[in-house]
Amino acid sequence: MVGTGYVGLVSGACFAEFGHDVVCVDKDESKTARLLRGEIPIYEPGLDQLVADNVRAGRLSFTTVLADAVPGSAAVFIAVGTPSRRGDGFADLTYVYAAAEEIARTLDGYAVIVDKSTVPVGTGRQVQRIIRETRPDADFDVASNPEFLREGSAIEDFMRPDRVVIGTTSDRAREVMRALYRPLFLLETPIVMTTLETAELIKYAANAFLATKITFINEIADVCERVGADVQDVAKGMGLDGRIGKKFLHAGPGYGGSCFPKDTRAIAQSARQAGAPLRLVETVIAVNEERKRAMAERVVAAAGGSVDGATIGVLGVSFKPNTDDMREAPSLDIIPALQQAGATVQAFDPAAVHEATKLLPDVRWCSDAYEAAAGADVLVLLTEWNEFRALDLERVRSLLARPIVVDMRNVYRQAEMTAAGLTYHSIGRASIAD
Repeated sequence: MVGTGYVGLVSGACFAEFGHDVVCVDKDESKTARLLRGEIPIYEPGLDQLVADNVRAGRLSFTTVLADAVPGSAAVFIAVGTPSRRGDGFADLTYVYAAAEEIARTLDGYAVIVDKSTVPVGTGRQVQRIIRETRPDADFDVASNPEFLREGSAIEDFMRPDRVVIGTTSDRAREVMRALYRPLFLLETPIVMTTLETAELIKYAANAFLATKITFINEIADVCERVGADVQDVAKGMGLDGRIGKKFLHAGPGYGGSCFPKDTRAIAQSARQAGAPLRLVETVIAVNEERKRAMAERVVAAAGGSVDGATIGVLGVSFKPNTDDMREAPSLDIIPALQQAGATVQAFDPAAVHEATKLLPDVRWCSDAYEAAAGADVLVLLTEWNEFRALDLERVRSLLARPIVVDMRNVYRQAEMTAAGLTYHSIGRASIAD
């Protein structure tokens, strides 16, 4: 498994749990040293125990030397980063191509080279070309095996996926991939066998569609606020239609994270290069960026039109609960905008403070939710961690300088906030005051 980031580490540990021998390779010596000491560099529930169990069983190991891992391997997964390229939003494939070239030099027998990273259509063919040019004598096939892991529930997603997508036209490669995923065949997990290009596009198309659902319900929330409707009831009524489904119909401050922003930009750019622009996806990207910026204005409005000199308490800064991932989190737009408007921000997050401190250095970090509320003129619930779902509202009211709560995840019921004496603002529902 080349790369021990989120995808590589989770996938490697899960394959080891399936009973396979897995070597995870990463050039980052400090990260590898931490893994060798049993320290997990990312926050993912259950991952520390899974890694420890499989290291102890001798099925999972870590190294910085690719040549120690590739020889004798039936499959070599490329799970390196593909960040958005500056300037055009296209996926930066530098690490993928560098890994392919280095893998080629270390091959000593037949192996399937598998793109696990999220890559644009055509990447697999380019990987194939690089390996062939680097090692004309190499015996290999290339496959695409996109990941569909949700941060916060990645282990469950790997072990019990909705489907597994494998892109290759080689029967030999298909047999290797079937062997790797044999435990899922026994669970009758749908296995989608297709071409390289189709597999690559499935991943991008899926994420673009989910991002579109999120953006759609966010815009419907704005309509609800104008006409007096409740977006949660609208979403429920929509979601009960089997053709639509209820997932990803939760109004909020906009999508963020490591996948949706990067993948929507990449598929939009790829489609333009192919001469088939995705105008709907391009609009989704624009609307989502504007929404994150507009959320700060909602806080200002809730405070009475100005936050200059005010203290704002923020609950949750990671892009979603159960992760410490700060990549393109709405908090990175909202908090700086509030600070620029003259506010002092104090915040608490159960897992992301270490990462957030580097990105939001002027925030005062608190030890719990109640410290974040203490003395605040407005309390903003930004990430729906479970521990924020049952706060002592009377205690919150007593701690706040002004009894104003802006709930950007619709965690609470309006009636209970009123009963606690709080002026409550949510998304896609009427605001109410004591």
